[in-house]
Amino acid sequence: MKKILVSRALTDAVMQRAHASYDITLRKSDSPMSAAEMRSSLVLYDGMIPTLGDMFSADIFAEFGRTKCKILANFGVGINHIDVAAARDHGITVTNTPGAVTDATADIGLTLLLMSARRAGEGERLARSGNWAGWTPTQMLGSHVSGKTVGIVGMGRIGQAIARRCHFGFGMSVKFFNRSPKEIDFPATQIANLETLAAEVDFLVVATPGGAETTHLINASIFDAMKPTAHFINIARGEIVDETALIAALEAQAIAGAGLDVYEHEPAVPNALRKLDTVTLLPHLGTATEEVRDNMGHMSLDNLDAFFAGETPPNAL
Repeated sequence: MKKILVSRALTDAVMQRAHASYDITLRKSDSPMSAAEMRSSLVLYDGMIPTLGDMFSADIFAEFGRTKCKILANFGVGINHIDVAAARDHGITVTNTPGAVTDATADIGLTLLLMSARRAGEGERLARSGNWAGWTPTQMLGSHVSGKTVGIVGMGRIGQAIARRCHFGFGMSVKFFNRSPKEIDFPATQIANLETLAAEVDFLVVATPGGAETTHLINASIFDAMKPTAHFINIARGEIVDETALIAALEAQAIAGAGLDVYEHEPAVPNALRKLDTVTLLPHLGTATEEVRDNMGHMSLDNLDAFFAGETPPNAL
């Protein structure tokens, strides 16, 4: 049996299937792999299932020619933690799990959008505090969502799923920024300039992939362009946003609020964000449903199965 390292525990159904097909080693820690662990795993195992935070940079591969490990079957759609080109140069195939995460991540995007607009996080804290004095006509007035304009940054699978929910569910106008032209099968307007998009929308939602090309794509100039009544939502990757600029915009009340599921230096959440009532904070719940995590794990195993059968994995990068 091929020796496979699983970097973090997966759902019971996935682990049972994995043990039935492979000689599985499961790390005991839920923290990301250390550099030493990653280097040793490249020579000890035939393949791996890494995930978010396991930083397989070019430096990790640099001291090797060809390795025993021939495939990194990533658990997750985002692969900004793996230098795919460096892996390929060392004869290692990288795969991911697209599609399985789309709906769940889009749902979290809408959750954050609604919570930010309607001040739901703030309201929940008030109700728990024991200090709620009762309903009044002007209590915690938020922003209406229906009929407003949403701007999507990155119109891939997840961006389109969010846009569909906004358009068909809430009658919102959809505008979007995408690095390449994109044909959409429902009413949506592509905007060529990101600052222009930011200035025209009531909700700006980030759904673009992470990586070097999009690091700090959302910066002070974007927040400066946004309306003071607008809300900012990020369900993509933390490093896409200049967190210092976001905090400055929120503290200055230059934007109305933010909803975040990811953070620039995750899992660290800046104290400045935690103190602000205008921010809704979630601990990276984007794909956190039993069904989705099962699907993601099975897709990782499907990629392994195909690779070791001598076939091209269905989600090879």
